[in-house]
Amino acid sequence: MFDIGFSEMLVIGVIALVVLGPEKLPKVARMAGHLLGRMQRYVNGVKADISREMELEELRKLQQEMQTAAQSIESSVNHELASVESGAGKIGAEIETLKEPIAAELTPLDNTLAAQPASALIGQATGVEVTPATSSTTTPQQLELALEESIKPNAPPPRLIPTNPSATL
Repeated sequence: MFDIGFSEMLVIGVIALVVLGPEKLPKVARMAGHLLGRMQRYVNGVKADISREMELEELRKLQQEMQTAAQSIESSVNHELASVESGAGKIGAEIETLKEPIAAELTPLDNTLAAQPASALIGQATGVEVTPATSSTTTPQQLELALEESIKPNAPPPRLIPTNPSATL
């Protein structure tokens, strides 16, 4: 605070000793120390209050900025949502208008597909001729025989023999 050197403090101490005397000087020095300490605490408290107020003001400004940013984002999101919803409504209307002609075109195709067996449809799609497999049935006796063969240790896997000799596995 003050630019006082050691020599100036020594001069002030000698003058205080002469003026106040040796009996009152320690009491006055103690009181001056207490007053100086109070003054420093008061100044530090004022500084802390000022810095808290400044930080509080900065936080209020930041809060206001965040609120305005949030409101602008919310309004832009609502605007975009409304435009997407209107676009979806237009697309839905277009789908409804196109649904009837497509359904009319697909009905004869569905009837022709239902009349053809699946093997013919696969052949048309892949370009490979697929012949339907003949159904072969296995009798209960053949199943029992196959089961007995599978139970034997080190036996080869059972082979089911179809009753229809023309069918192959």
